[in-house]
Amino acid sequence: MSTQIVCSDPAGIEAALSCLRAGQLVAIPTETVYGLAGNAFEPEALAQIFAAKERPHFDPLIVHLSAVAGQSLGDLAQQQLIDLSQIPLPQQHALNRLIAYFWPGPMTLVLPRHQRVPDLVTSGLDTVGLRVPAHPVAQALLAASFPLAAPSANRFGRISPTSAQAVYAELAGRIPLILDGGPCAVGLESSIIGLQDQGLVLLRPGKICADQIERVSGLKCVPATAHPAEVRAPGMLKSHYAPRQDLRLFTDRSELQALAPRQGLLLLSPLDSALLSFCQQKETQLEILSQNGDLIEVSQHLFAALRRLDQADLAGLWAELPMAEAGLAHAICDRLTKAAAPKN
Repeated sequence: MSTQIVCSDPAGIEAALSCLRAGQLVAIPTETVYGLAGNAFEPEALAQIFAAKERPHFDPLIVHLSAVAGQSLGDLAQQQLIDLSQIPLPQQHALNRLIAYFWPGPMTLVLPRHQRVPDLVTSGLDTVGLRVPAHPVAQALLAASFPLAAPSANRFGRISPTSAQAVYAELAGRIPLILDGGPCAVGLESSIIGLQDQGLVLLRPGKICADQIERVSGLKCVPATAHPAEVRAPGMLKSHYAPRQDLRLFTDRSELQALAPRQGLLLLSPLDSALLSFCQQKETQLEILSQNGDLIEVSQHLFAALRRLDQADLAGLWAELPMAEAGLAHAICDRLTKAAAPKN
């Protein structure tokens, strides 16, 4: 199969719609990362997603939806996506506040599923992940077609793609079409929120943090503590977002004195002159994610920079972790910790 990258102009969007309506897959831009999209209610398209990504069937997919003014849980129930009767009223009110505030945007809700939702989407779980992406290209496709299952457009466990070219490097020959919508504005996958007891649980951190979720919803939001065997949502496995090479993490830059020659170094901000000179002597390849350590810029550039280092001819990789683990720093630490985890 040949894979074509096309502009996300009206002709490109129409070509993508033709593929989707024919049961084929299309890589699409979202504000988080590029997604591998197929009809969420077509079992053959869903099977193609798992095959193209080499994704195990125990890892559920996220269904992407068209934006609707005044969207609520009631709309999701009418579309036969969720079973509203399984959500207590206080949580319904909280979720509707989150929907009104954060959709369209980088927030996924994991809710009790309607029986109509295919098992391939949910990996047989009694919940389904739902998101309304903010990217105009994704919304144009969704408005003209149907709900799309769209996990990240990369091979399973590998670095998430934030450009059309990164998708091509991952999936060329496996899918017919990639819509080029430019670099992703957020650069990290969506925050995933589920129900737990009388409150909420943050199953995967992202741009939207627990404090924001609590402030908008009015409910307590706790971090997920599930064992890796309990995969309730994408991105919960211990090893994920991984480069081919081993990755070492650090927070204290004094650890860089142990650098061996020809390492790749992922940095949150520039080095001082002494460390820079030392790294140059070691033939280190640097990727500086932000000139002033701004975490929004760090998240935007993280996966693309990690991919460049992984593709270079280097002896090993190092990545700097944020000192704090709250807010966006939590999401960045989550991705890098999983990228550095031993691969099974």
